[in-house]
Amino acid sequence: MTDLVERAQWIAENVFLPDAKEVDVRGVIPPSHFRVLAREGFYGIAAPDAGVGFEGIVTVIETLAGGCLPTTFTWLQHHAAVLGVAKTTNESLRARHYEDLVAGRKTSGVASAGALADPPRLRATKADGGWIFDGDAPFVSGWGIVDLMQVVANAGETVVSALIEAKDIPATRYNLIAVDASETVRLTFDNVFISDAVIMSETPAEQFREVQQLGYRLNGAVPTGLAVRCARILESLGRTASAEAIDAEVSSVRSTLDEGMADPQALFDARAAAASLAYRAAGAVFVAEGADSMLAGGQGERLVREALFTMVTGSRAPMKNALLDILAP
Repeated sequence: MTDLVERAQWIAENVFLPDAKEVDVRGVIPPSHFRVLAREGFYGIAAPDAGVGFEGIVTVIETLAGGCLPTTFTWLQHHAAVLGVAKTTNESLRARHYEDLVAGRKTSGVASAGALADPPRLRATKADGGWIFDGDAPFVSGWGIVDLMQVVANAGETVVSALIEAKDIPATRYNLIAVDASETVRLTFDNVFISDAVIMSETPAEQFREVQQLGYRLNGAVPTGLAVRCARILESLGRTASAEAIDAEVSSVRSTLDEGMADPQALFDARAAAASLAYRAAGAVFVAEGADSMLAGGQGERLVREALFTMVTGSRAPMKNALLDILAP
C-alpha cells in the first residue's frame, strides 16, 4: 500500500495540482489526468483481487482530492462499476467489460441518485427480455468523459443496476459553481428499454441501501483531502499553528468516519463534520491569503467553492440536517 500512496502523492503534487487553477477556470479536465491514473493502475484499486484494502482506497482518494477535485470526483465514480461487474452473475457482461474497466481502457460513471430518492425518481418495470427505465437520474458526473454508465433504478422491493453505453441516454448539463469540469448532468429516461444483456444486478432494496454505507465513507475522504491541502497551504504561508490544528482535526474526523461505518446516522454525522472541516479550512486559507483571495482564480476562493461542493454532493437528508445543526445550531 505504501507504494500506491506514494504514487498517488506524486500524481497529486506533480500532475493534478499544477493544473488545478486551469481546470477550474476552463471547466475541462485534461485527458492526461485520466491517462496517468490508468497507467499507474488506479482504475483497478477497488477490484476484489487488487489487494489494496479499504484503508488504502480511502487514503488514495484523500490524496488525489487534494490535488484536483474535479478529476478525482469523476474518477471516483468508476469504482462502483468495477465492484459491480466483479460480482455480477451476468457472465457475458463481465467478460465484455471487467478487464478493460480494471485497466482503465474503459471508464465508467454511476447514476444512482434517481433510485435512492424518496420517492424514487428513476423506476424500473420488468419487460420481456429486460426492463423499462422511466424517470430521471440527477447529478451524474463524467458525461462525455466516461465510456460506460452504471444506471440504478428502483423496482419497488428490488433495485436494478445496468451498465450501458454512456452516450445512449439524453442528458442536460448543469452549470456548477465548483467542480464544473466533472461534466455533471441530469439523465432522462422516457420508457427506455434496457436489455437483460446489460443488467448487472437485481438487489433487494434494503440490501442496496446498506451497501451505500461504503460509498458514503469513500465520499468522506474528499473533504478530508481538501482540508489536508488547506493545511499545507497555510503551512506555506507561515500559519503553522493553524495547519497543525487542521491536521489534528482531520485525524479525529477520519476516526469518526471509520467508526460510523457500523451506524448509518453516525456516518452521516461524521460526513457532516468532514464537510464542515473542509469549509472552515478553506475559509482559513481565504483569510490567510488576504486581499488576493478576492481575485477570481485564486486558490482560496476555489477551495471554498470546492468545500461547499462537499457539503451537498452525495448527501442525504440526515447529513443535511447534521450539517445545518453544525452551521446554524
